[in-house]
Amino acid sequence: MLRILLPTALLAFCAPVFAQAPSDAPKPKAERRFDCSKAKDPKACEERLAKLKAAHEQARKACEGKKGEEGRNCMRHEMCSQAKDPGKCEARVARAEKIREACKGKTGEELKSCAREQRQQK
Repeated sequence: MLRILLPTALLAFCAPVFAQAPSDAPKPKAERRFDCSKAKDPKACEERLAKLKAAHEQARKACEGKKGEEGRNCMRHEMCSQAKDPGKCEARVARAEKIREACKGKTGEELKSCAREQRQQK
Protein backbone atom coordinates (compact mmCIF):
# COMPACT_ATOMS: atom_id res chain seq x y z
CA MET A 1 0.00 0.00 0.00
CA LEU A 2 2.86 2.39 0.89
CA ARG A 3 4.45 1.69 -2.51
CA ILE A 4 1.40 3.17 -4.19
CA LEU A 5 0.66 6.06 -1.81
CA LEU A 6 4.15 7.55 -1.61
CA PRO A 7 4.73 8.04 -5.39
CA THR A 8 1.15 9.29 -5.80
CA ALA A 9 1.59 11.85 -2.99
CA LEU A 10 4.93 13.03 -4.38
CA LEU A 11 3.45 13.41 -7.83
CA ALA A 12 0.47 15.35 -6.48
CA PHE A 13 2.63 17.77 -4.47
CA CYS A 14 5.37 18.25 -7.09
CA ALA A 15 3.15 18.73 -10.15
CA PRO A 16 2.45 22.45 -9.43
CA VAL A 17 6.19 23.15 -9.42
CA PHE A 18 6.49 21.98 -13.02
CA ALA A 19 3.37 23.92 -14.04
CA GLN A 20 5.02 27.29 -13.38
CA ALA A 21 5.89 29.58 -16.25
CA PRO A 22 9.44 29.22 -17.60
CA SER A 23 11.97 31.78 -16.40
CA ASP A 24 12.64 32.95 -19.97
CA ALA A 25 9.00 34.01 -20.41
CA PRO A 26 8.69 37.55 -21.77
CA LYS A 27 8.39 40.14 -19.02
CA PRO A 28 5.54 42.63 -19.09
CA LYS A 29 6.40 45.95 -20.68
CA ALA A 30 7.62 48.50 -18.15
CA GLU A 31 5.47 51.53 -17.56
CA ARG A 32 6.61 54.86 -18.91
CA ARG A 33 8.74 56.77 -16.46
CA PHE A 34 6.72 59.94 -17.08
CA ASP A 35 2.99 59.54 -17.52
CA CYS A 36 1.90 62.65 -19.40
CA SER A 37 -1.78 61.71 -19.08
CA LYS A 38 -1.58 62.69 -15.40
CA ALA A 39 0.21 66.00 -16.03
CA LYS A 40 -1.47 69.41 -15.75
CA ASP A 41 -0.79 70.03 -19.43
CA PRO A 42 -0.46 66.66 -21.20
CA LYS A 43 0.27 68.22 -24.59
CA ALA A 44 3.19 70.27 -23.23
CA CYS A 45 4.46 67.20 -21.37
CA GLU A 46 4.46 65.14 -24.57
CA GLU A 47 6.33 67.93 -26.37
CA ARG A 48 8.98 68.06 -23.63
CA LEU A 49 9.42 64.29 -23.79
CA ALA A 50 9.76 64.38 -27.58
CA LYS A 51 12.34 67.16 -27.31
CA LEU A 52 14.26 65.20 -24.65
CA LYS A 53 14.23 62.03 -26.76
CA ALA A 54 15.51 63.97 -29.78
CA ALA A 55 18.31 65.52 -27.68
CA HIS A 56 19.25 62.10 -26.31
CA GLU A 57 19.33 60.60 -29.80
CA GLN A 58 21.50 63.47 -31.06
CA ALA A 59 23.89 63.02 -28.10
CA ARG A 60 24.02 59.26 -28.70
CA LYS A 61 24.99 59.80 -32.33
CA ALA A 62 27.65 62.34 -31.33
CA CYS A 63 29.16 59.89 -28.83
CA GLU A 64 28.91 56.82 -31.03
CA GLY A 65 31.97 54.61 -30.72
CA LYS A 66 33.00 55.85 -27.28
CA LYS A 67 32.80 53.31 -24.49
CA GLY A 68 32.97 53.25 -20.71
CA GLU A 69 33.80 56.41 -18.80
CA GLU A 70 34.65 58.30 -22.00
CA GLY A 71 31.19 57.51 -23.42
CA ARG A 72 29.40 58.54 -20.22
CA ASN A 73 31.31 61.82 -20.05
CA CYS A 74 30.56 62.51 -23.71
CA MET A 75 26.83 61.87 -23.20
CA ARG A 76 26.76 64.14 -20.14
CA HIS A 77 28.57 66.90 -22.00
CA GLU A 78 26.33 66.62 -25.07
CA MET A 79 23.12 66.54 -23.04
CA CYS A 80 24.20 69.52 -20.92
CA SER A 81 25.23 71.49 -24.02
CA GLN A 82 21.60 71.27 -25.19
CA ALA A 83 20.14 72.38 -21.84
CA LYS A 84 18.73 75.87 -21.19
CA ASP A 85 21.55 76.57 -18.72
CA PRO A 86 24.56 74.37 -19.58
CA GLY A 87 26.59 75.59 -16.58
CA LYS A 88 23.86 74.69 -14.13
CA CYS A 89 23.47 71.30 -15.80
CA GLU A 90 27.21 70.56 -15.55
CA ALA A 91 27.17 71.58 -11.85
CA ARG A 92 24.21 69.27 -11.17
CA VAL A 93 25.99 66.39 -12.92
CA ALA A 94 29.19 67.02 -10.95
CA ARG A 95 27.25 67.07 -7.68
CA ALA A 96 25.46 63.83 -8.55
CA GLU A 97 28.81 62.25 -9.41
CA LYS A 98 30.21 63.36 -6.04
CA ILE A 99 27.23 61.79 -4.23
CA ARG A 100 27.57 58.59 -6.28
CA GLU A 101 31.26 58.35 -5.39
CA ALA A 102 30.65 59.02 -1.67
CA CYS A 103 27.94 56.35 -1.46
CA LYS A 104 29.70 53.75 -3.62
CA GLY A 105 29.20 50.17 -2.46
CA LYS A 106 26.12 50.91 -0.35
CA THR A 107 22.69 49.49 -1.09
CA GLY A 108 19.11 49.73 0.10
CA GLU A 109 18.32 51.94 3.07
CA GLU A 110 22.00 52.61 3.71
CA LEU A 111 22.35 54.06 0.20
CA LYS A 112 19.26 56.22 0.59
CA SER A 113 20.45 57.66 3.89
CA CYS A 114 23.95 58.28 2.51
CA ALA A 115 22.57 60.13 -0.53
CA ARG A 116 20.28 62.17 1.73
CA GLU A 117 23.21 63.17 3.94
CA GLN A 118 25.36 64.08 0.94
CA ARG A 119 22.59 66.24 -0.56
CA GLN A 120 22.18 68.14 2.73
CA GLN A 121 25.87 69.02 2.80
CA LYS A 122 26.68 72.18 0.86
